Amino acid sequence: MEVAFDKSKDGLVPAIIQDYTTKNVLMLGYMSEEALSRTLETRKVTFFSRSKNRLWTKGEESGNYLNLVDVDLDCDKDTLLITANPEGPVCHKGSDTCWNKKNDQNFGFLTQLEAIILNRKESLDNDQSYVNSLFKKGINKIAQKVGEEAVETVIEAMDNNDQLFLQESADLLFHYLILLQAKGFQLNDVVDVLKSRH
Repeated sequence: MEVAFDKSKDGLVPAIIQDYTTKNVLMLGYMSEEALSRTLETRKVTFFSRSKNRLWTKGEESGNYLNLVDVDLDCDKDTLLITANPEGPVCHKGSDTCWNKKNDQNFGFLTQLEAIILNRKESLDNDQSYVNSLFKKGINKIAQKVGEEAVETVIEAMDNNDQLFLQESADLLFHYLILLQAKGFQLNDVVDVLKSRH
């Protein structure tokens, strides 16, 4: 890997740290050639601390190490993307990230949809919400709805209308997310089970 350490006066390049599992950005540090070599050798992410003016392994005092998974170099060869598995909070102030954000798994729109479903579940006085009406009818009705949508998805899978198959698949996934919430779970819980089987 040919990193352009000579592009900056101090011989340092930015290193963006990303959680291998959640894909969240955890922090930004700077690496010298020696820091990168130490990182690759020990598999513990090591920076060059500009304030301490020395090599600094993240977690050397707190025990909250960043265990190296992979290193990628950008197109200009002057910025590193480090994927790592963090042991505990990353920020020295105790938060998961240096932006004070939770390092939770995020599934993009599905995570947003889960939040909307939870909001509807907690707003039981909202008579106009379809999701709310399902929660009011109880777990049996929600489970029945998932079953109906599963059957409709299977029927459309046997046909040649891809658009109808995708529509029914969306209905099935939507109602399954509702069922998960009704049982007190989220998509993360299912993913954890899948990971344990992998």
